[in-house]
Amino acid sequence: MRRSLLLGWCSLLVMMSGGEAAHATTPIDSLERIEATGVLRVGYGDTAPFSYLDNQGNVVGYSIDICQRLAKQLQVQLDLPSLEIAYVYRTPSNRVQLLNSGDIDIECNASTNTQQRRQSAQFALSHFFVSVRYVALKENGFTALEDLAGRSVSVARGTVNVSQINQVNRERQLNLSVVPVGTLQEAFDLVADGRVAAFAMDDILLSTMIAESDHPDAYALSEEAITSIEPLGFLMQLGDDAFAAEVNKALEHIYTSPEMPLLYERWFQQPLPGKDITLNVPMSAVLAEHFATPREINAD
Repeated sequence: MRRSLLLGWCSLLVMMSGGEAAHATTPIDSLERIEATGVLRVGYGDTAPFSYLDNQGNVVGYSIDICQRLAKQLQVQLDLPSLEIAYVYRTPSNRVQLLNSGDIDIECNASTNTQQRRQSAQFALSHFFVSVRYVALKENGFTALEDLAGRSVSVARGTVNVSQINQVNRERQLNLSVVPVGTLQEAFDLVADGRVAAFAMDDILLSTMIAESDHPDAYALSEEAITSIEPLGFLMQLGDDAFAAEVNKALEHIYTSPEMPLLYERWFQQPLPGKDITLNVPMSAVLAEHFATPREINAD
């Protein structure tokens, strides 16, 4: 009798835990919720020029400009009377969690589209391409990966740069000491304070951080790239395929419009709002070709 009761309770617990697991992994229907609420939940970061707060506390950036146009185009495609944007701050560490919980529908920042990351989220059509390099104090004369042998390198937790620097460390036997920290700024500050030799990150983001620093002339980007050219894209919840299809349809319309080169120029060749810096980065041939004929591009 006691054995039967025990088996019964065990079966009940298994069913309950199985049901919870299934519920936790069931994708949220973003389209259904957007149509019901008239709100698109957009994740943003502290990652100029892609997404950041200006001096007035407004969420701005290259990615944000695109996603504002995305909201307008989704409103047309879904035949909605209105579609507002609700901005939600995210970090590299919690972005996938916020997608899975439904706190954000889409991350409008600059996430690298890699095979590893595609196991936990899906990507929209790319909006930028980067290579990963490192920043170091110019006085040290570091330009290549071999210059870092036996030294320490900072990386931001939750970024693909952690696995990238670990991989190159193994392959090239550099004996690096990898130092993960919580934010990009913390990783950069470790270089500024001389506590690590270098900080590895996407080259465009490093260029922005150097330009924003108190002493831009004190830093140098590595001449050698850690990775080949990689695509950046907006993140969406894995399995939310209907929403992803509508997003990509809208982005294809935006990317191929005559307005896209002007939008790019605003963020990469003109002064950044609230930053008092100009990046002076012309659109690459790879990105121009992609905007002319948008297609899915993966880093690996």
